[in-house]
Amino acid sequence: MLDDIKKTLWATADKLRANMDAAEYKHLVLGLIFLKYISDTFATRRTELEQRLQDPDDEYFYGDVDPEDIAAELEDRDYYREVNVFWVPEGARWEALRAAAKSPEIGKRIDDALALIEGENPKLKGILDKRYARAQLPDGKLGELVDLISTIGFGTDGATARDVLGQVYEYFLGQFASAEGKKGGQFYTPASIVKTLVAVLAPHDGKVYDPCCGSGGMFVQSEKFIEAHGGKLGDVSIYGQESNPTTWRLAAMNLAIRGIDFNLGREPADTFVKNQHPDLRADYILANPPFNVSDWWHGSLEGDPRWVYGDPPQGNANYAWLQHMLHHLRPTGRAGIVLANGSMSSSQNNEGQIRAAMVEADVVEVMVALPGQLFFNTQIPACLWFLAKQKKRKGEVLFIDARKLGRMISRVQAELDDDAIARIAETVAAWRGEVEAGATITSYDDALGFCRSVPLAEIAQHGHVLTPGRYVGAEEVEDDDEAFADKMQKLSERLGEQMAKGAELDAVIRQKLGGLGYEF
Repeated sequence: MLDDIKKTLWATADKLRANMDAAEYKHLVLGLIFLKYISDTFATRRTELEQRLQDPDDEYFYGDVDPEDIAAELEDRDYYREVNVFWVPEGARWEALRAAAKSPEIGKRIDDALALIEGENPKLKGILDKRYARAQLPDGKLGELVDLISTIGFGTDGATARDVLGQVYEYFLGQFASAEGKKGGQFYTPASIVKTLVAVLAPHDGKVYDPCCGSGGMFVQSEKFIEAHGGKLGDVSIYGQESNPTTWRLAAMNLAIRGIDFNLGREPADTFVKNQHPDLRADYILANPPFNVSDWWHGSLEGDPRWVYGDPPQGNANYAWLQHMLHHLRPTGRAGIVLANGSMSSSQNNEGQIRAAMVEADVVEVMVALPGQLFFNTQIPACLWFLAKQKKRKGEVLFIDARKLGRMISRVQAELDDDAIARIAETVAAWRGEVEAGATITSYDDALGFCRSVPLAEIAQHGHVLTPGRYVGAEEVEDDDEAFADKMQKLSERLGEQMAKGAELDAVIRQKLGGLGYEF
């Protein structure tokens, strides 16, 4: 049912954008979904309060007073803040906007509503994107979009509403990433990759950090993991940074929609040059930095204390990201990073030396080769690096080759399904000796073609190259005991038969066409 709702909403919303660029339209739609959500949760809390204020058995009972006094009491902000509900001023409430949907001033009305909400909720200051009055939509389309989003109704249960609307929001993020193509990947990491990172890192409590957080998908999935394993919202503290201002706002709205507390820094900023969390030491770091960035360097980064394992090349940020994350990892923490495959073997411009230093320092824990076609925006093959300063198995690196575990979900898009993710995560957990109840894999063994635990000395013999395929070997092929010569003879005979049949068919076709007057 929910999948049908999401697909219907997307199809209608996409149709309404007419010729507007998806990258621009994305912010209009997601901003309205956010506005609808906070208005709905406010209205639900207000209705609940109204009933409790008049219930003699309730702690909020206000006594037999005039309805006007009850109405005034309902305006007390503290009733809403105590349950993490944003206060929505009267002029910014959804029903007021819906009533004005057909007005030519609807764009300005929405911008004014967002300004009012920011004024009442310091946490949202500077986050809401007020661009509706200048939106380049054909006449009437913005009003139709308001009407469409008005159809998103999720009942009165706050937790259910948050979860369902959060799923709609996440679905739209994915659809926009697909519609935008290359640009879309700048703010959205495919869900199956995020789930894999989270499943392997297994965050339970503490500080979670993403230094290039995009739209916040890593944080959302971390919270989902914690709740699925018996924890509760708020068991982790969220820290992030994002340089793109509009994407930074998307992340804040994505987290706020789910009631997740967060610190994305005071402003959108470059992680290397303007680090928003210089003193942070995180328990878990999850990140999908942009691949192979060539214009990241700034003169102020010369001799930076983050470059413990060597100065990163100025023409590629991959090893700057890896060292930045190690710098921000607490001694018992773990990090999971998505990078281009080249990072595992490149020896250009000091990268080989940095990788060797990291391996010899025993901070590389697990390497995973991913299937192709997982990303919306690039066909560059990718891998997962898992880093730890205090590894459970010192002096070894676990290599996993997951390239064959992809499942095509469209003509151009693949994903890792839940079974594949579970196999990867349970293999790592068994290798670490951290098997959870109910796991299918209860003890670790090397599996030819899939995984192998390799000592550092052997990695050194391979020039500190970290490509899993080099270490796990080829998958065993079932031996049918048929001699190669016999097999080749049979195949040759079959080919000869098929070629003869082809010649017969060719002759028949020529004869038929000749009867119709065609000459050859």
